[in-house]
Amino acid sequence: MGNVQRIPSGIDGLDQLIEGGLPKERTFLVSGATGSGKTIFSMQYLYNGAMKYNEPGIYVTLDERPELIREDMSKFGWDIKRLEDEKKLVILDASISRIGLSSSEDYAVNDLDFDYKKLLLNIVRVAKEVGAKRIVIDSIATLGMYLKSDEEVRAAVLEMVYILSKIGVTAILVSELDIETKRHSKYGVEEFVADGVIILKYLDTGVQGINRTMLIRKMRATKHSAEIHPVEISANGMIIKSIDDYNL
Repeated sequence: MGNVQRIPSGIDGLDQLIEGGLPKERTFLVSGATGSGKTIFSMQYLYNGAMKYNEPGIYVTLDERPELIREDMSKFGWDIKRLEDEKKLVILDASISRIGLSSSEDYAVNDLDFDYKKLLLNIVRVAKEVGAKRIVIDSIATLGMYLKSDEEVRAAVLEMVYILSKIGVTAILVSELDIETKRHSKYGVEEFVADGVIILKYLDTGVQGINRTMLIRKMRATKHSAEIHPVEISANGMIIKSIDDYNL
């Protein structure tokens, strides 16, 4: 649509569904249940950004330990450590401080008491240091462990989206589907402030070979597919497919 600048997502099969890529310097929500592929999606976005498009990225982990992320992603042939050594990819460890320990990572939030404001300052500092163009926050749902109320979480998310837009990155916020309320995000605000919402699901479709799906729920300034797409996890990462690819 119009003259919207876009960046390739790096997710195989996705860009042709969103007019060539994600609108540049905006924030997108990737939401799904455990096992739906959120971490693979997010890291593939960063890895291919660094490898193919020379766009340094930051992966802010609030949940998983960095060494486990590196190990899990190595099965796709992604040498995360090499990109870290080249300052093309940074894993900012904010996972360990929530249990009162210090991280041995080069980039970490080491305060024994988690401070959301300091996390934002760290993100801004690292983004400037490496010239980041892409960023992933995984996951927004974890903020609720540190903040006192849903209202505080919503205010924090709004501030985060504003800061990310100011530093000129194209961001992915990872969240969880709220099954009880049927919201597309944990706190309800993420899906409204984000410029796009991508829903990943892991379910029993009854069709052999299809147990993960993707739906583009919203994508501002973009004519996008409204279909549910099968998702395949291959040896090289995530592939977004069409239902027409299957002989049903």
